[in-house]
Amino acid sequence: MMSIVLAIVSMAALCCVFALLLAVADNKLRVEEDPRVTAVYEALPGVNCGGCGFPGCMPFAEHVAAGEAPINGCAPGGSETAQKIASIMGVESSNTEKQIAVVLCHGGREESVRNAEYRGVENCRAAVMIAGGGKECQYGCLGYADCVASCPFDAITMNENDLPVVDAERCTACGNCVEACPRNLIELHAVSHKMFVFCKSLDKGPAVKKACSVGCIGCRLCVKNSPVENGITMQGSLACINHDICPSSDLVVEKCPMNTIQLL
Repeated sequence: MMSIVLAIVSMAALCCVFALLLAVADNKLRVEEDPRVTAVYEALPGVNCGGCGFPGCMPFAEHVAAGEAPINGCAPGGSETAQKIASIMGVESSNTEKQIAVVLCHGGREESVRNAEYRGVENCRAAVMIAGGGKECQYGCLGYADCVASCPFDAITMNENDLPVVDAERCTACGNCVEACPRNLIELHAVSHKMFVFCKSLDKGPAVKKACSVGCIGCRLCVKNSPVENGITMQGSLACINHDICPSSDLVVEKCPMNTIQLL
């Protein structure tokens, strides 16, 4: 009987010693968490899209609280979320214009020439490695919807011409589709940008006309009719619009002989 009592007393004593050690360790090793981390995290939409450059909403919140990430870095949250975070961080939030994804290619099944029949995996990254997916143009959209699969907001669909279409209302500019496109055809632009060159081909005019009926042939008519100086410049044979200074122009659109430049 005495041995049982001693065992119980010994166990109780050990429990007290271990509890005391754990309490001391907790006090010495405790990492104080910045309460702003939780507040910022709760202000985020919680989609974990990675558009901020971090692997999820919590890492982003931690870096914001540490002053290592911008308060307006959450594209899906937009200006409303940025203002909430600014209030939490005790700073002012500058109004940022909404951005959306723009697919800079109109060379779909009807406009582009095919030089082979692709029968591989219906995936843009796979197709681009095998004879360019069967398209004559080595710069255009392949039409296998990698961008659609990458969008967590269902903001991109494929039309009947095998081209992706962005829903401006649903798009949050998370950037997933930009990363998904192996031909770098998708860019994020402010919603105020309305005029675009819907072509990325760097080939010269004759080669472009052979491959696509709506490609840029480098005729320079858009440059000559630009509403401002240097508003439209040439990158080799490809017209490039400087959206920082060039407003939309019906004349430029009208003068483009290939209908490559269009308004959204």
